[in-house]
Amino acid sequence: MSTDLPANLIPGAEPTFFEGGPIGALVLHGFTGNPGSMRVLAERLSAAGFTVDLPLLPGHGTVVEDMIPTGWGDWLTTAEARYAALAERCEQVVVVGLSMGGALTAWLGSEHAEIAGLVCINAVVSVPPGMREAVQEVLATGADRFAGIGSDIAEPGVSESAYADTPLAPLLTLFDAADNLGDRMTRITSPLLIITSRQDHVVPPENSDLLAASVSGPVERIWCERSYHVVTQDFDREIVFDATVDFARKVTAAG
Repeated sequence: MSTDLPANLIPGAEPTFFEGGPIGALVLHGFTGNPGSMRVLAERLSAAGFTVDLPLLPGHGTVVEDMIPTGWGDWLTTAEARYAALAERCEQVVVVGLSMGGALTAWLGSEHAEIAGLVCINAVVSVPPGMREAVQEVLATGADRFAGIGSDIAEPGVSESAYADTPLAPLLTLFDAADNLGDRMTRITSPLLIITSRQDHVVPPENSDLLAASVSGPVERIWCERSYHVVTQDFDREIVFDATVDFARKVTAAG
């Protein structure tokens, strides 16, 4: 991983590579978030012996102005490159993602049947009715952002170091990707663990239902009853950590 990090990097948003054993895990953060929301999960996978890559996606982890010129193509290119690098050095790879990271995880799964296992956590795979039109209307006024969607966490006193604002043009590229992902989900044959918060104010839980119903491989599901969208930092985080590590171990055990 490059050490050329921006001077204005949000504390805790550093991309990190954890050297480990012959099995790799790629861990992907969400839209307007950064590796901080996934760091403890990555550390748990590392402690379990996995070689773990926790990248920072383009435009994230600094200031929202850096994100405005980026889009799905940039984030997917980075995810693909990090997966390729991990697959080259490891015997098997699992991919784990939260929210937009979950969409990237599903997309990688649709392209790479050799992935040993996929973990999608509150993944966004569809666009709520009317949402695209609402964003386009705001853009038409000349605004380039609206109030942020980060830090949807039930536990008091816990916050995600995501951007305070949501950049609109990049959000539209995420909507485009979600629309395209609908046709790709049937290509996913790798074992899939879907982790869903029962109450999510960012990504409706129906996204997880759609993902579970659409893929062609085996599916396991876990519901988190006490947490909101950023479940990796919320009340049920230990459930998420344990389930992810157990699943990763199980799907790579025969390799």
